[in-house]
Amino acid sequence: MKLFISCLSIFTFLSFTSFNPERGEIIDSFNGVNVYFNGHTFTTVSGRSTTMDGYNLGLKYQCVEFVKRYYYQVYGHKMPNSFGHAREYFDKRLEDKGRNIARGLMQYRNVREFAPKKGDLLVYDSCPGNPFGHVAIITQVSDDHVEIIQQNTGKDSRASLKLVKFMNYYTIADYNILGWLRYE
Repeated sequence: MKLFISCLSIFTFLSFTSFNPERGEIIDSFNGVNVYFNGHTFTTVSGRSTTMDGYNLGLKYQCVEFVKRYYYQVYGHKMPNSFGHAREYFDKRLEDKGRNIARGLMQYRNVREFAPKKGDLLVYDSCPGNPFGHVAIITQVSDDHVEIIQQNTGKDSRASLKLVKFMNYYTIADYNILGWLRYE
């Protein structure tokens, strides 16, 4: 099922199926990295997740923990600053295609000349009802949409967002998306 979502609905959407996972249960995966169910309240915290070598992945079952675990398992990447809320993963002071030193990744602004790619870390700003922001991983890019996988959004971990190309500029059509980070 493809969904077009906004910042407000991303945290309130619940799929009404007979699937009733328990907190901490695997509900999806991408490139071998599991997505865990955090319950129906996005502010629920279940302790801290760290790697065997002590690297901080974040609070269990939160969106940040998933994307950091994804980058660690898929790319072997450890972010220099391993703390912060989701919205803080995007450095608003950088120009388009700038080196985000705190995350050790290249950063691209939404509504610019660089298209998103599979594997990019998508960053949402805060919005009414969610002061923390949100992060997800882009799983697929086509001419007119991107698909994302995310953790801590209820039972539905996938969403499809409209991608618009106008002249030489790309925009993921959601005002709350700041941009994306990329391992290069």
